[in-house]
Amino acid sequence: MQYIGCHLSTTGGYRKTVRTAQQIGANTFAFFTRNPRGSKAKPEDPEDIAAALSMLKQEGFGPLVAHGSYTMNLCTADGEARKFAAEILADDLRRMASLPGNFYNFHPGSHVGQGTEVGITQIADALKAAMAPDYPVTVLLETMAGKGSEIGGNFHQIRAILDAVGREDLGVCLDTCHVWDAGYDIVENLNACLQEFDAVIGLNRLKALHLNDSLNVRGSHKDRHAKIGQGHLGVESFRAVVNHPALKGKPMILETPNELPGYAAEIALLRSLEEH
Repeated sequence: MQYIGCHLSTTGGYRKTVRTAQQIGANTFAFFTRNPRGSKAKPEDPEDIAAALSMLKQEGFGPLVAHGSYTMNLCTADGEARKFAAEILADDLRRMASLPGNFYNFHPGSHVGQGTEVGITQIADALKAAMAPDYPVTVLLETMAGKGSEIGGNFHQIRAILDAVGREDLGVCLDTCHVWDAGYDIVENLNACLQEFDAVIGLNRLKALHLNDSLNVRGSHKDRHAKIGQGHLGVESFRAVVNHPALKGKPMILETPNELPGYAAEIALLRSLEEH
């Protein structure tokens, strides 16, 4: 059985979130480390975290996939904002140390006119500083759609960040909507896409996936998520994803435009596609 879940709120504590995940049929989940559109983070609760970790182990959950704030741009042209983003990254990784063995995923950033090479250097510098304490968390770079000055819109840019950081414990989260919008044909040839990923980045770096259909045609560079089967990828594309041997055992997180009942239905749908 694959590890399948969705983004869930941890406002009521991690224990409550684990119970919510179970109620909708999930055996992993994603959560924001702080306000996704801001910088505020809730106070840490060691007792709640310890209880949740026990529940996760007992119930056989796969790794969780924390997500950094959308507003955290490590390569913005604004020096003060860039410094603040680097401080948020460092604080997020420190906080994730209380949830050992899980993943922390984030959008690499947008260079805002500075150029891709400058942006990659700035992202790498922030990562090297934040990862220096060797916290027990695996950091993931998310594949992006390549809209505007986004970095990470192709596998070579992700590879360049990995090389600039120079650490083997830095991984990648592949977003199905993003790679489709970036121009990779995961509908007609998922194998070719994964082979290219392996050749450029290495499948050993692929640690998690975001499962999203797309409202856009391939190569649109727009990044607009759709519910599973209601976009240009279609249900059969997700059948191929959940059953691909190279993706077995990796947490798969839904980020579709849904509330809890919708996520429960999509998780059930994806489970029905699994071949046993």
